[in-house]
Amino acid sequence: MRKPRWWAELSLIGVVYAAYTGGRLLVRGDEAAAVDHGLAILRLEGLLGIDAERPLNRLFTDVPALGIPADFAYASLHYLVTPAVLVWLFRRRPAHYRAARAWLMAATLLGLVGFTLLPTCPPRLLDAAHGFTDTMAHFSAYGWWGGEASAPRGLGGMTNQYAAMPSLHVGWALWCGVMLWRYGRTPLLKALGVAYPLLTTVVVMGTANHYLLDAVAGAAVMGAGYLLAPHALRVVDRLRAGVGAGSGTGEASPVVSGGCETFAGEHIPGQRSVATAADNTSTPAR
Repeated sequence: MRKPRWWAELSLIGVVYAAYTGGRLLVRGDEAAAVDHGLAILRLEGLLGIDAERPLNRLFTDVPALGIPADFAYASLHYLVTPAVLVWLFRRRPAHYRAARAWLMAATLLGLVGFTLLPTCPPRLLDAAHGFTDTMAHFSAYGWWGGEASAPRGLGGMTNQYAAMPSLHVGWALWCGVMLWRYGRTPLLKALGVAYPLLTTVVVMGTANHYLLDAVAGAAVMGAGYLLAPHALRVVDRLRAGVGAGSGTGEASPVVSGGCETFAGEHIPGQRSVATAADNTSTPAR
């Protein structure tokens, strides 16, 4: 398998991310339906006894030493760590890069389907009576973001604030963790592979950007992407093979006779190499 070209990979990833971002904006969803979905998730978590968002959110709000770093982590790490792991795989683990990239892209596109089918209001946008504080807005003086998710001030309209289900912050962090654990060769990288997705899950809940079930759905989407990616790669390979076969630019056709050539005075061809045949024809008779 030919090693991927860095410029082609960069272009492909840019196109997929642009499609993902544009898709999020196009499927903003109905606000009332998004709020209903958020409240339904909250009720289900209450019935299951797994509604850990409120205590974490209160802790992050009351302790700026936790809330402010968590806001910075939420606003930036997925933009930094995920590309860094992709570059690391491309340079250090090229044999595994293509499958890993296909997994990440397949899961991301599945996440976009989730945003389309189930627009969900995050905890921070629910009525204050539900007990959540938007830490991004609460500590906005410390960062570049405003009161509209992690978007820079004045650019809140460029993001879909009802794309809480599934949490791709958690999904991408899980992908990074698996890559670091599987292909990292030092205890530090493996430890980071475990810590990063766990930390991200705590951060997205503590900042009131996601419910616990959003995080679970993010992990499920990554699992589905993992199962789908090999099939997607096979389809791409078949398409490439078909295009290559039809382009007429493949390798030169082999000698039809397989090396059997007939010389003057012979009625039955003999098996000779091309070099031998050339020598025989160029050597004068004695």
